[in-house]
Amino acid sequence: MEQDRAQSFLKLIRQSRRGKLKIYLGYCAGVGKTYLMLQEARRLRSSSIDVVAGIVETHGRKETEALLEGIELIPRKAVEYRGIEITEMDLDAVLERKPDVVLVDELAHTNMPGSRNAKRYEDVETILAAGIHVISTLNVQHLESLYETVEKATSVKVKERVPDRIISLADELVNVDITTDDLRQRLQEGKVYVPGKIETALDNFFRQDNLEQLRELTLRELAAQIDSKRRIPSLDETTSIPDQLMVCLSSKTTNSETILRYASRIAGRLNRNWYAVYVQRLSEHPVKVDAGVQRAMSKTLALAQDLGAAVFTYKGNDLVKTILQFAREYRVGNIIIGNSGRKLSFLERLTGKKTVIERLLDESRNIRITVLDVRDSGHESTSRTHVQYLSDIKDNLFAGNRLQNEWKQPLRNAGVIVWESVMEKEKAIAQLVHECSGSNPEINENDAFHAVFEREKQGTTFIGQDIAIPHAKLQNMKMPVVAVGVSKIGIYDNDSGNSARIMFLLLSPGSEPNIHIKLIGAFSKIVSDSHRRNSILRAEGKNDLTRLFRQYVDQI
Repeated sequence: MEQDRAQSFLKLIRQSRRGKLKIYLGYCAGVGKTYLMLQEARRLRSSSIDVVAGIVETHGRKETEALLEGIELIPRKAVEYRGIEITEMDLDAVLERKPDVVLVDELAHTNMPGSRNAKRYEDVETILAAGIHVISTLNVQHLESLYETVEKATSVKVKERVPDRIISLADELVNVDITTDDLRQRLQEGKVYVPGKIETALDNFFRQDNLEQLRELTLRELAAQIDSKRRIPSLDETTSIPDQLMVCLSSKTTNSETILRYASRIAGRLNRNWYAVYVQRLSEHPVKVDAGVQRAMSKTLALAQDLGAAVFTYKGNDLVKTILQFAREYRVGNIIIGNSGRKLSFLERLTGKKTVIERLLDESRNIRITVLDVRDSGHESTSRTHVQYLSDIKDNLFAGNRLQNEWKQPLRNAGVIVWESVMEKEKAIAQLVHECSGSNPEINENDAFHAVFEREKQGTTFIGQDIAIPHAKLQNMKMPVVAVGVSKIGIYDNDSGNSARIMFLLLSPGSEPNIHIKLIGAFSKIVSDSHRRNSILRAEGKNDLTRLFRQYVDQI
């Protein structure tokens, strides 16, 4: 079986230009992830594959250290932090050495301040983009969306976490599994931790019930990933588009992080695009909102993007109407919202007032409403779901093959602008609209500019992580048109106080909304990879940016 796995990854290596990623996934330290990774490295070397160890943590285990013999080690880079010298993987040395395969242990590791990337998984993204294949290891408790679940199961707050998109990025995912009794026995024999830590570990994290729950989580995660990868693309394209998912957030939302992690897992299981929508009341101007609230919302929206959501801000005093307006525009079929537990007074009931959740249930159509009870704590929440269906849910869908084959073409043909100075949002959008109209005679430049700004009035399309996606739907268009603008200094929106450095402009046919949604999702995927985002910002001029953008389009 292990030989077959090595041959499978070997085949991927020989077929690929961009690096491939293989992850050995375990439910706890000591199950044998690093050991199996090194065994595979030795088999690959016997097949004349150039394998080096970027960083491997043996933790003093003699059997593991023995497997390192004969494998080239990239010398670690020494970093001084608060007067202490600490060693890290030398990313630049790995890139310069450019092996076929590099071993990168402990994917969830946090790099020292001052490192090129904050997290080791970002180092891995950089290595993959350079065409180098990576074999890595990860424990299930480090997945971002499982944070509350793991805390509830083990009473441990896991500090080092990786976005779920990283595990979805893996070309191969291998479950490393031994029984919990065997793992505890290994711990007692000193094969996991040094003697001084054994009794404490057995009485705390390595309790039998903890290990059983983590093992179950790992098996479920692996099954979900296999299910997602085995789906037929053409079928998924035709069924998923009208049934995307959104999370509703406001400055008063409690336990937002719990809601987002729940939504991330649901979106992954359904194989859907998803959105985190912050509804900003008209009175909530940045100058008037408490600084603490602003920081909390910024942190929440950053987490949403890390979890794979496209983040949008909509403006409106009527929360329900604003939510449903977004749902119609982006063809949302699933809405997730938290239940604050607020109850209306008898007088409010007497006058006919309803809660936000009650109004959503009454006024929504074709939409599943999931209400999360997050009143008590940040633990994983129970949910209640209200479901409404219509028989014509597939109305206005593109034919699967047409959408699958055509949606990338507007991205490959995108116009590109590089700005060397600070840009105001209005001026940046005007230039991108001009770029689009110059390549498509169907577009009336003035009408397009007006349509984009009407959409901007509803809510800013500056979505965090240096990205803005202004867009509009136009009549009398046959195919979408895309333009990309980059300003390394910044693009500023004086009204919202937001800024970006990469702006995607999308103009698409009003008669075919599905491709509009598909392209917005594609923009989000391109820039969710930190290496891609940074490479776009470092591009040397228009030609280099055009080449990079087309390369990344082909990778998604």
